[in-house]
Amino acid sequence: MSAVVSPIREPLITGRKSYHDITEDICAPSERAPSLTWVFAFIVAVTLLGFGVFSILWTIWFGIGSWNLNRTIGWGWDITNFVWWVGIGHAGTLISAILLLFRQKWRTGVNRAAEAMTIFAVICAALFPGIHVGRMWVIFFFFPVPNTRGPLWVNFNSPLLWDLFAISTYFTVSLLFWYTGLVPDFATLRDRASGLRKKFYNFLSFGWTGSAKHWSRFESLSLILAGLATPLVLSVHTIVSFDFATSVIPGWHTTIFPPYFVAGAIFSGFAMVQTLMLITRKVLKLEDYITLQHIESMNKVILLTGTMVGVAYLTELFIAWYSGYVYEQFAFLNRAFGVYWWAYFAMMTCNVLSPQIFWFKKMRRSIFVTFVMSIFVNIGMWFERFVIIATTLARDYLPSSWSYYTPTWVEIGIYLGTFGIFFTFYLLFTRIAPVVAIAEVKSILKSSGDQYIEEHEKHYQKAIDNKVKQH
Repeated sequence: MSAVVSPIREPLITGRKSYHDITEDICAPSERAPSLTWVFAFIVAVTLLGFGVFSILWTIWFGIGSWNLNRTIGWGWDITNFVWWVGIGHAGTLISAILLLFRQKWRTGVNRAAEAMTIFAVICAALFPGIHVGRMWVIFFFFPVPNTRGPLWVNFNSPLLWDLFAISTYFTVSLLFWYTGLVPDFATLRDRASGLRKKFYNFLSFGWTGSAKHWSRFESLSLILAGLATPLVLSVHTIVSFDFATSVIPGWHTTIFPPYFVAGAIFSGFAMVQTLMLITRKVLKLEDYITLQHIESMNKVILLTGTMVGVAYLTELFIAWYSGYVYEQFAFLNRAFGVYWWAYFAMMTCNVLSPQIFWFKKMRRSIFVTFVMSIFVNIGMWFERFVIIATTLARDYLPSSWSYYTPTWVEIGIYLGTFGIFFTFYLLFTRIAPVVAIAEVKSILKSSGDQYIEEHEKHYQKAIDNKVKQH
């Protein structure tokens, strides 16, 4: 009986690339003229951005009455979209910070675009708190600045104020982490450029020379920022969940919200990374650097967090039943079988059932299945936030005040405008900076190559040993 030989680990960089090949391939999208596909996508993104700006100005001019909110449902698409965008912004810091601390090499192919996605998603999310207050000048009271009220600045007991501190801190650390990783690659583009473009990248690279001292400081700063960013991954969406959990509304005041929201945020964030990276690797011809190994690893995280979200859904239903509290029981019964039943079952289908397909390795490594599932997950996570907000507020303690909420064209326009903001920034990012971290890819090239050769030799030697034993 012959021994089973373990398979050779799949390399993270395919095509047997040299250092020169890596530089040429990754720098090419930033150096060549934009393709027609990029131009068309940019026009669509700017059009959506323009429509969103028009909708925001309409809201400012005519007031929140242009939305379809009412006395029962005071939060609608505004907070739904806020929580959704904050969740999407979670994946970048998780991939960059936590996986860096755990020395996971598969992060190098996707971390740069994921970090950029975090910055742009948080910008989209931060738009909604500034609008939904109604009178925009009252956002002054969000900030703890000296004013005529004396020592009483702001209400530190308000979860909305916690949101301000959590998201601003998260944005600042994520921006520093993202830009720090870009500095060596900006220097690479600077050395390949000339004229005004060279001066532009010289300014962005902060005079990077690639000396041992620069690399030492770069690695130290990266680890420090990763250490700061890691607790933020858990804290930011935990604090966002407090917007609901600290209330006394049935269906909201539950202690499972913090871990449930964090898992859901990572779930939706990784799905959005998959959506962007599958398109990016195809359009920019980066299949050798964003490989099936990267895609499969991401799908494993999506499967894990999706299962956690499913357990949270079932836990909510169990606790509502076990509590014996009739209002809590009604809240969850209304979610599943009330007027918004279609949103609840869309949420359960997209978030709980669809990711289970990733138990099969063939599905995890399928480009088409992964892309479709990433779209499904983001649709499902949007419905989750809508179900939590709209269905809970639509049915309060007084049946005479029950109502049904549908968005107006202004609310839809602002939501579409955030997509315009997101994709406009992302498309500009692909033209200015390398989508994949050149320095980090090169750092794993030698170790990956040596490891591949070593495992190949072990595999070959075991095969020879088995032949000898058989004879």
